[in-house]
Amino acid sequence: MRETSEFDAFYAGTSRRVLGSVYAMTGSVAEAEDAVAEAYARAWQRWPRVRACDSPEAWVRTVASRLAVSSWRKSVNRWRAHAASRPVQEELPGLDPSHVALVDALRRLPEKQRRAVVLHHLVGLPVTEVAAEMGSPDGTVKAWLARGRTALAAHLADDDEPTPTASARAKELPHAR
Repeated sequence: MRETSEFDAFYAGTSRRVLGSVYAMTGSVAEAEDAVAEAYARAWQRWPRVRACDSPEAWVRTVASRLAVSSWRKSVNRWRAHAASRPVQEELPGLDPSHVALVDALRRLPEKQRRAVVLHHLVGLPVTEVAAEMGSPDGTVKAWLARGRTALAAHLADDDEPTPTASARAKELPHAR
């Protein structure tokens, strides 16, 4: 019974952050919800081992990210099979245009850059924790972050807006508190 209440508290305290980070990586609420639900189900099945990790939340986020990437790969294969029809942009109620633009720009980044940007700028993890979670050296993560911010600046630039403003806007991604 103690394990159940402990896991319930863990889920209640972390699920929104994990869902938010996976959504930022995928750009799809439905895909993020599916991946996060499966990741928490797997965490529950392995709770004694997951609980003993340095960061159970990072374990769940990593599993959810991998599930989302797997789902994304399946989607890409379907998209290639139906290349003639362009997918319709998903409209979500209550989102302002800048949020939609940011998610769209994040979706255009390579997976590792996108994940590093989301973990560092949106989840608020320091570079060392991002590196540990991604299994990469700090310097590599810093390079992904720099390249990701540069690419985001280009994707977020308006036609009538000079690039330095877009670059500054990309560097000021919100940090999770």
